[in-house]
Amino acid sequence: MSAAHPTVVHSARVVVPMTAPPIADGAVAVRDGRILHVGDRSWVVDQLDGQPFTERRWRGALLPGLVNAHSHLQYTGMAGVGQRQYQGFEDWAAAFNVDYARPHDWRAEASAGAEASLLAGVTSIADIVTDIEAATVLGSYGLGGITYWEVMDQENQAWQEHGRAQVLGELARIPTTPGAGLSPHAPYSLDVAPLLELPDIVRQRGLRLHLHLGEAAFEGERTALGPVPGLEGVDGVGPAGGGHSADWHLANVPSFRAMRALGFGASATAFVDRLGVLGPDCHIAHGVYVTAADRALLRARGTAVALCPRSNAVIGLDPPPVADYLREGSPIAIGTDSLSSSPSLDPMADVTALHRIARAQGYGHRDLHERLLAAATLGGAHAMGLAVGPDRAGHLAVGARADLAVFDVDARTVPDALAELVEDGAGRAVATVVRGAVRASDGVLHPFDAGTPVPDPVPAHVPAPEESR
Repeated sequence: MSAAHPTVVHSARVVVPMTAPPIADGAVAVRDGRILHVGDRSWVVDQLDGQPFTERRWRGALLPGLVNAHSHLQYTGMAGVGQRQYQGFEDWAAAFNVDYARPHDWRAEASAGAEASLLAGVTSIADIVTDIEAATVLGSYGLGGITYWEVMDQENQAWQEHGRAQVLGELARIPTTPGAGLSPHAPYSLDVAPLLELPDIVRQRGLRLHLHLGEAAFEGERTALGPVPGLEGVDGVGPAGGGHSADWHLANVPSFRAMRALGFGASATAFVDRLGVLGPDCHIAHGVYVTAADRALLRARGTAVALCPRSNAVIGLDPPPVADYLREGSPIAIGTDSLSSSPSLDPMADVTALHRIARAQGYGHRDLHERLLAAATLGGAHAMGLAVGPDRAGHLAVGARADLAVFDVDARTVPDALAELVEDGAGRAVATVVRGAVRASDGVLHPFDAGTPVPDPVPAHVPAPEESR
């Protein structure tokens, strides 16, 4: 160990590892951007066996860095759209399109989103990029996660003629640091040919997929409409469980919208599943208009869902069925979406919204606090394939990235601290640590420099007094 790479012990009244029980008076030892030890503070110090270290004693609760599993950082400058209330997806989309068409500095606006995220305790992001200027922001701010290049408005003929080549060229420009992927926008904005081929393009390269699914009400399953005119022997989809959910593909429909125009009622989830889009290398955003059968499909394919309740509320959609996801054991994560449809980029505000929704939907189990905190950390890492491997994140464990978030809570017991975080955690982030470097503290951003140690450490072996709120 060199002086340039010291061991730092981050300690707090409560430490929440996510893959182990919460720890009262816990600590995390960090060196070279990795976690060395996690446990009771006294045990962690003992494990260092006399090696010199510096300590940062944080007030409140210490968690893994938050993982925002669905966002569009480049739309940070479109906050005026997200501050209004809409009557549904089409109403919101009309307002969005007007603002999007105005001049924007997409890189600067994405940078502002990255800074707001760091101040909120976020260390990894699933960032969906529509304009290439915004594609380098995660890497330039040292954040983890994946930059997903968004593909939309591709019809079958155009895809065959030039769309595929265009997407391949654009994908080559997406930085691989921290990670790259493709986001087929939604089943209603892409025809069958691109939806069939985009997953293959991604999987041939070992990348990741992410799409909007079940966000708009018209993506939900429709009830039976009887025989389809001109298609002898083919019926519209029956009610959930009716057994006809695969019949639409026999009609050789060119798109989801065409399928609906023909009278089929299969959900968007069943539609993309038939095309082979879903899988463990894919996660979806929203998942509002999904049936029990749809959710079972997602579980069977290993596909997680990023819930974005505040965005849904602004657009005028129904709340996501979070209680059902929880009861059924579906893998969930949390996303803020963008400021074009959400009040802030603070995932803890969405955690609080999901808590309220889950209780209103009848979820009464005592594990709700821990499960929602896990969704905002480990769940997001799992959704992007970042929970395992050499650069794993989303939990505090030996060898994982030293991505930490500290939240100012007053509670003295572990259960009370978790309750305070979940039910009123927005705006409480007091520090964000990325790869062992403090990137934000007390509302101040610190420059990104991978070679810079934690600023202002406490002298070795001398615990700092707990700071006041």
